[in-house]
Amino acid sequence: MRVDSKLVRELAELLGETGLTEIEVEDGERKIKVSRAAVAAPATQFVAPAAAAPAVASAPAAEAPAAAEPAIDANAVKSPMVGTVYLSPEPSAAPFVSVGSQVKAGETLLIVEAMKVMNPITAPASGTVKAILVENAQPVEFDQPLIVVG
Repeated sequence: MRVDSKLVRELAELLGETGLTEIEVEDGERKIKVSRAAVAAPATQFVAPAAAAPAVASAPAAEAPAAAEPAIDANAVKSPMVGTVYLSPEPSAAPFVSVGSQVKAGETLLIVEAMKVMNPITAPASGTVKAILVENAQPVEFDQPLIVVG
C-alpha cells in the first residue's frame, strides 16, 4: 500500500483548522485515519458528560448543571457525523429554531456540514426546543448532543 503523504498532511491541517480530534477517509480499499490528542475545551463550550466529570469536581458552582446533564442527553438530538454545525440556512438568515420554538417531526433543526455537504438534522418527534447545546459554526463530533427537543 502506498501512503499519500500529501493527503495525510491536508487531513492533519484540517484537524487543526476545525478543532476536530480525528478524521477518517476511505477510498476503495485504502483507509487513512488521522488523529491527534484532544485539547481540553474552554468552560464556555459544551463538554460531553464523560469528559466533564473531572472538571465538575474542581468547580463546586457547576455541580447543579452537571446533575441535569443526563436528563438533557436523554432527549437530545445528537450529531450523526463529525462536521461543522450551522443554526441557519445562510449566514444572514434567521436560525431554523430557537429555545421555545414548537417543532414538528421531520422539521429541520440545524445543518451539519461534512466534507462540503450540508446535512439537515431534523426533529425526531414533535415538541418544544428546550435547549440549543451548540453555537453556530462550531465543530461537532459524532454522537455529540446538539439540541434538546421535549
